[in-house]
Amino acid sequence: MKSALRWISAALVAAGVCAAYSGAAFGDVKIGITVSATGPAASLGIPEKNTSALLPKEIAGQKIDYIVLDDATDSTQAVKNARKLTSEDHVDALIGSTVVPNSLAMIDIANETQTPMISMAAAASIVEPMDAKRSWVFKTPQNDILMATAIAQHMSNHGVKTVAFIGFSDAYGESWFKEFSKAADLAKIKVVANERFARNDASVTGQVLKMMSQNPDAVLIAGAGTPAALPEKTLRERGFKGKYYQTHGVANNDFLRVCGKDCEGTYLPAGPLLVADQLPDSNPVKKSSLAYKHAYEGANGAGSISTFGGHAWDAGLLLQRAIPIALKKGQPGTPQFRDALRAALESTKDMPGSHGIFNMSANDHAGLDQRARVMVQIVDGKWKLASD
Repeated sequence: MKSALRWISAALVAAGVCAAYSGAAFGDVKIGITVSATGPAASLGIPEKNTSALLPKEIAGQKIDYIVLDDATDSTQAVKNARKLTSEDHVDALIGSTVVPNSLAMIDIANETQTPMISMAAAASIVEPMDAKRSWVFKTPQNDILMATAIAQHMSNHGVKTVAFIGFSDAYGESWFKEFSKAADLAKIKVVANERFARNDASVTGQVLKMMSQNPDAVLIAGAGTPAALPEKTLRERGFKGKYYQTHGVANNDFLRVCGKDCEGTYLPAGPLLVADQLPDSNPVKKSSLAYKHAYEGANGAGSISTFGGHAWDAGLLLQRAIPIALKKGQPGTPQFRDALRAALESTKDMPGSHGIFNMSANDHAGLDQRARVMVQIVDGKWKLASD
């Protein structure tokens, strides 16, 4: 009897091994997602949450389970979510968070649990400088310096010599000031003011008066989502007549709604997705941008597209390419699978996304180049591809 049981046990083990190497289905692949669906960044996090519902439910024969949590634009909650997803739900990968402070706070957990993490926030500090911790972290938005150089070049082309800066009083604002200062210096543009405001501030009158006292040729507002409208509306009220620039952090229709006529004529760099219909057919990102646009608007209505949802879509595309590779080396739910998934993400080459063409490497976990940006102007309350 005992020998028979041993034979059956050995047969089951052998069958499991054979299944692993024959491509048979393992357990579900679990993806944990934390987004800022409420709080100051809700206009960014909601389209990301909506996009998670569009991600594939099966990849390479494996069922994919998505566990979506709201961190309320709070870094402490983002950490709690990441801890729950990795320790209780045992996810194979993390997507999140929406904003820079939350994403930075999650890095330690990704490293500690050795779980690949794909951030949907922009700051280069999420993936740079590359070290042991950041080797587990990737991101889909364009690095700030890629967008900052586009702004500085546009300013230079339009005769701007001096610029006043106002940004969020958090990691987003700090990253943008650091990167834009470099770009402005190269373009021989002088930054004459450096102000800050909180995402939930109700007034920035003091900061605006300081900026205007320097009589700059232009202002750059480094905010994200609807809170970034406050400085621009205040500057308009105070009669500032120079050029206005925002970052790609405002590239959604909620910002247009909140800012209204006060944002007319404003310039910003953005991912090609924002103006996908206006891109020439020769643009290498047009086809993949439109694919997401059609999928999102098909589910959420015409005109509902958001560039921030595109960051979640691109995270899904990266995983869709990496999961089949990782399945050849490990079973979902195991350290071997997570390690193989991390390696597969890092080896991504020439993958078209909604925002650009991704080419990852051991030293570059963002993977986007100049094909991931265009200059856009707000004209008649709509996004228009800038002609210069």
